[in-house]
Amino acid sequence: MNYSLRFHTSNDWTETVLNNFDAFLLDHATCEKKASGMAMSMVSHYPDRSEIVSQMIDLAIEELHHYREVVKLMRERGLILGADLKDPYVNAFRKSFRSEAQEYLLDRLLIGSIIEARGHERFGLIAEALPEGKLKEFYQAITLSEGRHLDLFVNLAALYFPQQAIDHRLDQLLDVEADIIKSLPFRAALH
Repeated sequence: MNYSLRFHTSNDWTETVLNNFDAFLLDHATCEKKASGMAMSMVSHYPDRSEIVSQMIDLAIEELHHYREVVKLMRERGLILGADLKDPYVNAFRKSFRSEAQEYLLDRLLIGSIIEARGHERFGLIAEALPEGKLKEFYQAITLSEGRHLDLFVNLAALYFPQQAIDHRLDQLLDVEADIIKSLPFRAALH
């Protein structure tokens, strides 16, 4: 990955999650389900782009596997799935999408990459903070898995767009993402 997030998550967020880990698990499950759905949405919207189709099918399966594993952890804790709640981070980020088809595709790929980077960072913080045991091992594995996605969307963008256009828009979107993260209150949720 040739970029980094411009605002790093504070320890206060990690403490908020650890203090209400059940709520975090519920949100995590929702995030994995939505990530799988997003990947399949990309397949539906870009069926003529074989690289996107292939990579997004693999991603959808992996995210759905994560969803299943989080649901198992929830059941062990006596939790049940609830209705999906809107994600203020993702909804704020969606406002950055441009409407022209090619620009929209570039934005979708780059925002996907930044969201993966934020998830990787935050899962890593959770993995580090949890005590030794099953949950820590799970979040260490999730962090590694998310790390494999860091370049996925940017690499796909490079197949369809000039590097200069990618770099310019990524620079803009990293600033947008930092402002969104700074503005959101801490909650026991991934974003």
